[in-house]
Amino acid sequence: MSPIRILIVDDHVVVRQGLAAMLTPRHGVEVVGEAANGREAVHLEKELNPDVIIMDLAMPEMGGLEATTIIKAQNPDARILVLTSYTEDDQVAAIMAAGADGYLLKESGADELLQAIRSIHSGHMIVSPKVLQAMSRTSKPGSSEQDSLFDLTTRELEVLQGIGEGQTNREIALGLGISATTVRSHVSSILTKLDVTNRTQAALIARENKLL
Repeated sequence: MSPIRILIVDDHVVVRQGLAAMLTPRHGVEVVGEAANGREAVHLEKELNPDVIIMDLAMPEMGGLEATTIIKAQNPDARILVLTSYTEDDQVAAIMAAGADGYLLKESGADELLQAIRSIHSGHMIVSPKVLQAMSRTSKPGSSEQDSLFDLTTRELEVLQGIGEGQTNREIALGLGISATTVRSHVSSILTKLDVTNRTQAALIARENKLL
């Protein structure tokens, strides 16, 4: 089985070298490129077409948020794992809304990073438990998630369950026998009814309310 091809994007050389040393073919992954900023990442993604991009957020010239937005626009199938030190919910919401497939903290161990890479490569969404806890603590006061869930249709609840399990729109569509376009429409309606801005927050609600 071919190794998962990785592009590392981080402005610190020591971080890139450390990740490259960790992510060797014997673990089923292979580093095919490195970028020191988002601008280089956009160029190398087109040139190398990696399976998974490990993306830092704070970088010179172009940060991870802008790079993720551009890469996802030019290649919606690109898989991007954010690896950063930030846990602020607005940072998480912005990068996930831009299309990132995962959000992991740099304090994570090698096994957790490798598992996240494999999961994202398989089409699943991964968010660090610490980040989910931070988002839960900063949820809007006075909002009633359970009341909002009652507003969802049966189909929307099925789609929300898929979101909570980390499925992509394509996987949800296949599982429910509907089109990906219909799933996107349901996702938009779900976010509006739950009063959240991205799939990560919706997934958190699904997990907290035991919809999985």
